[in-house]
Amino acid sequence: MSRHVIIGRLGSDDKLAVPTATGEVATQLQFVQATKRLDYGIGYALDDLAKLKIFPTETGVDLMILAAHVHAADTRISRESESQDGWTREIRLVVPVKDVALWRDASTVLQRMLNFLTGDRWIIDFRSRPAGFEETVRSAPKELLGLPYENLSLFSGGLDSLIGAVDELEQGKTPLLISHAGEGSVSGSQNALFSRLQTQYKNRGFERLRIWMEFPTKLIKDVSPEMTTRGRSFLFFAAGVFASTGFGDNVRLRVPENGLIALNVPLDELRLGALSTRTTHPFYISRWNELVRTLGMSTSIENPYWDKTKGEMVANCANLNFLASLIPDAMSCSSPTKARWAGHGTQHCGFCLPCLIRRAAINAGLGKKDPTDYTLADLKAKVLDTKRAEGRQVRSFQFAIARLKKEPRLAPILIHKPGSLAEESPTTLADLAAVYSRGMAEVGKLLSGVETTPS
Repeated sequence: MSRHVIIGRLGSDDKLAVPTATGEVATQLQFVQATKRLDYGIGYALDDLAKLKIFPTETGVDLMILAAHVHAADTRISRESESQDGWTREIRLVVPVKDVALWRDASTVLQRMLNFLTGDRWIIDFRSRPAGFEETVRSAPKELLGLPYENLSLFSGGLDSLIGAVDELEQGKTPLLISHAGEGSVSGSQNALFSRLQTQYKNRGFERLRIWMEFPTKLIKDVSPEMTTRGRSFLFFAAGVFASTGFGDNVRLRVPENGLIALNVPLDELRLGALSTRTTHPFYISRWNELVRTLGMSTSIENPYWDKTKGEMVANCANLNFLASLIPDAMSCSSPTKARWAGHGTQHCGFCLPCLIRRAAINAGLGKKDPTDYTLADLKAKVLDTKRAEGRQVRSFQFAIARLKKEPRLAPILIHKPGSLAEESPTTLADLAAVYSRGMAEVGKLLSGVETTPS
């Protein structure tokens, strides 16, 4: 087990000495190679935004540089070898920024949100950008007219973000969609869906920003990469806020996600804590809004579907027939490449938590056969072994559904398990408990008659 510090550098002349603590392993993360262009996709994102007449602020750029530090640490520091308990890593970041005082004021909320999101222990330090990098963004032309985009919306390639985009476009709005180009299957879904949206809503003028960010596999010397990527949503949110700083005042960043997944109440005692993802939990979104206020930004981040189940999102989509034609291209699976082990191409497994919620939602909301190809096509074709992955998740859902059905009064209690909801009003808490109960009931209908062993 080792503690790690990642030190961001801007150019070959950036040689400021950064002290390290005893037992701390230091890694230099160089953002600038031959020119002043920022690497790891940030420079390309600035170019792409400039083509759209969007010019982020320097604070927005600093946020993306910070997000790159977080993403590098999260994906390149192994939990297995670098933590004492097989999960919790100790990570310090030293990030070059334009306004050190501003960012130091934000360090507490940053550490709080990252600790919550990933289950690690983060320390975020800041230092001044080196000479020559005081400005990284071109100034907006004086003759620039107002932007045609009314807001921004995260667009992951999943079913929820697809519904969010369709709903906005059907309402006559013009969003800027924000995507993070991850693994090939997800990237392919994003491209296919965006192309279909452009065809359906041609001449509407909506656009998309795609952030590409990858790091060398051996970025951390003698340490294997990490596959859990609990911190990926920090990069995703940061990309949206980064772009939003070029919009002016009072812009909204929409994060479409159904209420059941957003809460992500553990199905059993083995899925407590950071083992259950928290990418759109109300507490996490609240911390993002606290962060942008601390940084002096006017962006507001919201999940417009926090009180809807996934099935309700499907059923109430503003263009259900169009959505139905897009469903096969929308990627929900937590690890779609694992189908290759069964001799298939990249596709939905059909039995992970997101797949089960997706299947239940399509059954509940579409009212006809699910057109998705699943590796486990028929959940009732055989008795599912809970000692194997395909039965384990199903049995966990069955346990949680049976518990809730027997004692419905547990819903207002269980919703607090994934994280604090202390900032929510009594009315909101009641709505959260209700969406949790309805979402579990949706999955319960899917799993009715499915057999698992041992039970």
